Amino acid sequence: MNIKEVAAKYADYQIEMRRYFHKHPEVSGKEFETSKAVKAELDKMGIPYRDCGMGTGVLATIEGTKPGKTILLRADMDALTVHETTGAEYASVNEGVMHACGHDCHISMLLTAAHILMDMREDLCGTVRLAFQPAEEIALGAIAMIDEGAMDGVDGCFGIHVWTDVAAGTVSIEGGPRMASCDSFNIKITGKGCHGAQPEAGVDAAVVTAAVINNLQTIVSREISPMDNAVVTVGTIQTGTRWNVVAENSVLAGTTRAFRDEVRDSFEERISRVVKSTCESFRAKGEVEYIRMVSPTINDYGFAALAQESAKKIMGEDCLANFPATTGAEDFSQYLYKAPGAMVFLGTGNPECGAIWPNHSGNFCVDEDQLLKGAMLHAQVALDFNASK
Repeated sequence: MNIKEVAAKYADYQIEMRRYFHKHPEVSGKEFETSKAVKAELDKMGIPYRDCGMGTGVLATIEGTKPGKTILLRADMDALTVHETTGAEYASVNEGVMHACGHDCHISMLLTAAHILMDMREDLCGTVRLAFQPAEEIALGAIAMIDEGAMDGVDGCFGIHVWTDVAAGTVSIEGGPRMASCDSFNIKITGKGCHGAQPEAGVDAAVVTAAVINNLQTIVSREISPMDNAVVTVGTIQTGTRWNVVAENSVLAGTTRAFRDEVRDSFEERISRVVKSTCESFRAKGEVEYIRMVSPTINDYGFAALAQESAKKIMGEDCLANFPATTGAEDFSQYLYKAPGAMVFLGTGNPECGAIWPNHSGNFCVDEDQLLKGAMLHAQVALDFNASK
């Protein structure tokens, strides 16, 4: 059976579902109506499923007619607290909430892939699990689904992320590190307040804050090899109460990024040491809360090679883009600790339809003509992986 002929029947369905989910976005952990809609579509297809992950996640199963392996295909479902400014006729009806990261596309591509796989069950070996995952944007959904058994007995996993920095008609499928880890930290600095005209009577938390921020930058520049990519960013600072009072307290928050677990694991000690020693040198006190969130996304080289061949069957021999790794993060990384797999970037950037805005922009949009290719890629990878030795 020709996958392109099968998929052509669902071209309109793909767009219809994408626009429905785009119009009705829900934030992380609150994907109740989205989950209901996914289940309704699975019911229509006769695909069994169960609740899996935070009360809104859905894990569906398609059994092939031949023996083979088990692959998990994943689509995240949550939206962002972003005000939409696209002006699209299917723009968000939930004020201040928008599918600004393409998860509406991910849900609809996986549902369309389910249709394709159901039509091609006679050609399907083994089992395909469909993971409709909540709470990717807050890094809780993948772990929740894994904790509830989503990856039990799974031999491989595959995910697609729409990406406007990759040209429409191409797809980025590389092995190795593709997205960075993402952790956060909170720093509390305690000094001693006093009159601004008598700074010698206090310990200026604002001055200490400036020193801490500068010293934190030396972690990447002087403690981590230049062969490793890493980031330490302080994103927010709260200090002081008024113009003529020496600040007594400061609160800072930031993030770290890395492509190797060894580097990621070193951040907590390094940040804590720099903060505490810097504060002590100013007679202040420094406390650090370090929050581990998302591991680096590292594609399996063998799985990536298989997915490249699958993509060529769908999109042609020249479809592979050479797109560099990004310091953005993805909790798909958690599945990759359980089984080999790959997260790929489907090119949806196209100036002719205004698809030029980055993820998380209120103007974010995609070249919808590429989404059926994503659905076919899901299905083709499942067919090829489950049949492979």
